[in-house]
Amino acid sequence: KARLVAQGHRQEEGIDYNEVFAPVARIEAIRLFLAFASYMGFMVYQMDVKSAFLNREIQEEVYVTQPKGFEDLKYPKRVYKVVKALYGLHQAPRAWYATLSLFLLKHGYRRGTIDQTLFLKKDFKDIILVQVYVDDIIFGSTRKDWSDEFEALMQSQLEMSSMGQLTFFLGLQVDQMSDGIFIHQTKYVNDILHKFDMDTNKLAPT
Repeated sequence: KARLVAQGHRQEEGIDYNEVFAPVARIEAIRLFLAFASYMGFMVYQMDVKSAFLNREIQEEVYVTQPKGFEDLKYPKRVYKVVKALYGLHQAPRAWYATLSLFLLKHGYRRGTIDQTLFLKKDFKDIILVQVYVDDIIFGSTRKDWSDEFEALMQSQLEMSSMGQLTFFLGLQVDQMSDGIFIHQTKYVNDILHKFDMDTNKLAPT
């Protein structure tokens, strides 16, 4: 696929952007999420947000030149004013996180105190957890209908791709079985062996 991006390296702090920090889930948080899901016995699902950054308008006034090969023949010297959080801008990840978090908070979810990429909603018996990694979202609940409602809620507001049960995330392969959740990196190991022509070597016990 092709995507128009901004040359963020040419932005100047204090002029083109101010705050840029956006929380990102750590791999330890993902492992804890899966461990809790395994303990509680619920299925984890995955969704992907299409063109996530473009869902938020930026506050700063930013202009970009016309991309080469796509100049307006009538006005070749004019520039574009950026309205959405175009990919490549320093403030784009922060703008997207603000959009998503405000949307979830508005619909009754609470943000994690320590891990601010974790959102949850619960009652006396049941809970739903939502973990965000930029434009990838994993979620699960002790009630299947809560997971279905969350998926429908997200698709009503954003252009999403539902990827079904979680099988691969951040380099981890995830096998969800009746007796628990098993995470491994078999594909990663096989790719390394293939890269160095070791996948056909004979095995020897050690």
